[in-house]
This record gives sequence, C-alpha cells and structure tokens, in this order.
Amino acid sequence: MVKIGIVGGTGYTGVELLRLLAMHPDADVVQITSRAEAGRRVSDLYGNLRGHFDLAFSEPDPQQLAACDLVFFATPNGTAMQLVPGLLDAGTRVIDLAADFRLVDSAEWEHWYGMPHACPDLLAEAVYGLPETNRDAIRDARLVANPGCYPTAAALGLLPLVEHGLADTDTLVADCKSGVSGAGRGANVGMLMGEVGESFKAYAVPGHRHLPEIRQTLGRAAGRPVGLTFVPHLVPMVRGIHATLYARVPGDAGDLQALYAQRYAAEPFVDVLPPGSHPETRSVRGVNHCRIALHRPQDGDMVVVLSVIDNLTKGAAGQAVQNMNLMFGLDERSGLDQVALLP
Repeated sequence: MVKIGIVGGTGYTGVELLRLLAMHPDADVVQITSRAEAGRRVSDLYGNLRGHFDLAFSEPDPQQLAACDLVFFATPNGTAMQLVPGLLDAGTRVIDLAADFRLVDSAEWEHWYGMPHACPDLLAEAVYGLPETNRDAIRDARLVANPGCYPTAAALGLLPLVEHGLADTDTLVADCKSGVSGAGRGANVGMLMGEVGESFKAYAVPGHRHLPEIRQTLGRAAGRPVGLTFVPHLVPMVRGIHATLYARVPGDAGDLQALYAQRYAAEPFVDVLPPGSHPETRSVRGVNHCRIALHRPQDGDMVVVLSVIDNLTKGAAGQAVQNMNLMFGLDERSGLDQVALLP
C-alpha cells in the first residue's frame, strides 16, 4: 500500500482526488489537511465520501507528511513550494497539482504568477506529469508537476502534428472552453449561477497563466519555441473542457487520422475517435480520458482537432493518480478504470 498525505483536501480538485483514491486498491490515505476545516470529518463536508474515509481534516504537520510515501498538493499556487524541499529531503515523493513546478524558467514563472519562487533550484528536477510524453521520467521522479487542465487538452490534441513537424508552429491556435469548477470552490461573484447561467464569455485573452505551459510542452516536442494564440472561455456547466485546436499543415501531410491513431494506440487514456466525430464533454465526465477527433474542412490546409477532457479528472486529480501509479510501479489504470457518467 502507498501511504498518502493530501495537503488541501477541501477544494474541488481535492475531493476529486479523494473520490478516486477511495476506490484505489493500493492507496492508503492517512492524512488530509485543511487549516480552515481542521477537526471536521471529511464525510461531513463531502457526503459522497461517507463510508469511504474515516478521517478528519487536520492542520498541515510537516513531520506527519514526511512519514508518508507520497504527498499530493491540491493547494493554491505558491503553497507547495514552501513545503516540498523538506519533504524531498525526508525521502517523501510529491505530486503538485498546482503550478509551482510546471515551468522550468523561474523568471517566467515569477512573471506569470506574481511572486518569487521559493525553491527555483527544484524546477529543473521536477518532471512534467503528462504521461503521454514523460512516462519513463515520471516513474523515477521524486517530484512531479501535474499539468494544468487547459494544457492537457491542448497538448494532447496538437502533439502528433507538432512531433512530426507537420504543423506550422508559428500560427497554432487553441480555442478552449471550461466549466465553472475550473475556477475552484472559493466564493467568487463571477462564478455565481446568476452570473454564468445563460451566458458564455471569453476571458484572459491578453494572456492566461496556462499559455507558457502549453508553449513549453509543444516547444519541447517541436525542438524550438512555438507561436500559440490561446483563448479560454467560461461556459455554464460544472465540469469539462472542450479544446478546438487549429494548425496549418502542408497539402502532402498524409493520413492524419492514421497518424493520431498510431501515436495514441498504446495510451490507455487517450481515445482517437473515428473520422467525422464530434466529441462531447459529457463523454468524459468523471473519467481520466481525453477523447480526440480530427477534421480537415474542405480538405484545406487547416486541420481542426477537437479534444475533450474532464478538467477535474484527466485535467487534475485523475492525471495525478495516473502519475502516482507510474511512480510506484502500479498498473497505470489502477483506480481509474471507470465509465463516464451519462446523462
């Protein structure tokens, strides 16, 4: 059994992590922290976990956390980096579901997140936790930076084209829509039902924090910096991300459907749909899957890739559990072999 601590178990990502770990045959969650809810039983806050966890939230205790095999951080940006060095020194492995270790360049991280990084020396060591590109490195990692939700959907959709040098990497476009749970559980007037219901809007068009992360992943695949226009949107649904991705390709690019099918044939959580498909976010609700469909309108030079994930599962907690499985030599599907909820 993997002895697990969770720092920040009260947000949407934290409860999704608990939901998945509750059914994991090799996970033993021994500590769940929350300063605001310390002393309150987990099942009192989240009734769906009643009968699954006989634990109460506690104040973060570095010594108790260091006794775990693995600690997940489901905390706001800037929290994990304060505790991670001590945990690593104690031999505890870490998966950070926030953004503290996603960007390699500390100056760029500080630019986008507006604070100095507490341990920039660890940025080079942290392994970016996208299993479809970093599986071997994740297995050996002490510290895994779990990808963001938008970057997961966008990268998986564009990677085959970029890896094979088929896309014009100066003009990539990621037009992405997310449900309101992506903004977290904190009180926010802009997330009230009366504000988001019956409405649809773009936001952070001048620059979103996930932009440098997507560029970093695609740049590694391309072998050079890429140009990307990324526009996120908020839609009135609870969970899910739909990424509509645009890339120009040469006329002789070949059978792109076959390219995608071959690239992801061995990936347990990426599903390349038949030609002409239009994936729906509800087809991945509550599961760790990314479903992808490929289109080439009017047989032109513009390829349109549709990529859907659940922002809380493959976009966060599910991917974190997938990374845990790799780090501890477990079946990669363990705890994640579920069917999406319909309707």
